[in-house]
Amino acid sequence: MTISVLTIVRGRSAHLANLIAGLDRQTRLPDELVIAWMQDTPTPLPATRFPVRSVMVPGDPMPLAAARNRAAAAARGKQLILLDVDCIPARGLVERYGATADAAGVRLGEVLYLPPGDPTGASDSALDRIGVRHPAKPAIAEDEVRPTPSHGELWGLSFAMSAADWARTGGMDERYVGYGGEETDFAARLERAGVTMAWVGGARAYHQHHPIHIPPLQHFEAILRNARLFHATWGRWCMDYWLGQFAERGLITIEDACLTVLRHPTPDEVAATLEASALFS
Repeated sequence: MTISVLTIVRGRSAHLANLIAGLDRQTRLPDELVIAWMQDTPTPLPATRFPVRSVMVPGDPMPLAAARNRAAAAARGKQLILLDVDCIPARGLVERYGATADAAGVRLGEVLYLPPGDPTGASDSALDRIGVRHPAKPAIAEDEVRPTPSHGELWGLSFAMSAADWARTGGMDERYVGYGGEETDFAARLERAGVTMAWVGGARAYHQHHPIHIPPLQHFEAILRNARLFHATWGRWCMDYWLGQFAERGLITIEDACLTVLRHPTPDEVAATLEASALFS
C-alpha cells in the first residue's frame, strides 16, 4: 500500500519543519509528502528519507479547499493522510493509519494540544506528558477502532482516507475561500457518498501552539460568506458556535435562513480577541 501525506502551508515554517521531522522518524515512512503552498514561493526544507513534492496554490484570502484538492490531485499514494501543518506526527501515525485502511473510509486520529514553548526535537513520551486532549474529543485506546455515525466528527487536523474515496466525494468545494466551512461541507459530502468514519487509536499527533483569536473576528467576512454558502447548499447553518459568539457581540442576527450584519468588528475588538496562551483552536 502506498501512502501520501498531504499538508497545506502559508507561513508556519518552523511548524512545517517539525511536521517533516516527525515524518522522518516514523516506524513506517510515508511514500511521499505533498505540500500545497498557499504563498508565492516555498520555504527551504530539510533533507528527508522520503520524497517531498510541492504544488503552488497562491491566493488571498487563503484558498484552503483548493489547496487540499491540489495536494490530493498531485498525490501518488492509494491512501492519503491529511495532516495540518501545525501537527507533529507521533512515530506510529503513518503505520497505524495504513494498518486501519480497511476499518473505515475515513479514519480520525487523536490530537493532543501542546502548550506554548518550542517542541523541536522532543520525544513522543515528552509530548504525551504535556499534551492535552481537546475536551470535545474522545479518549481512545491505542489499538481501538471506534466507528462514529456522525460525519460532523470530521477533524481536519489529522485524518486518513483512500484516494478513491476522495475522488468519489469530489474533493472539497472550492467555492469556500478564506477561513471556515470547507471541512464541514466536506463532511456532508462524505456522508452523502456513504463513506464510513471511525476514530482510530495509535495514530496520534501533537498540535503545536500558536496564538488564536477567540472568537475569530479577524476572519469575520470569510466566516459569514462561507456560512451563507453552506446554508444555501445544505439548508442548515455551520460554524454555529462562532456565529453565536458574533451574535452575542451585537455583530449579526440570524433568523431562520437570514443572516444579517448589524455592524463590523472594529480593529480594537479584533485585537482584543487574541489569546496568546489559549490551547484549543
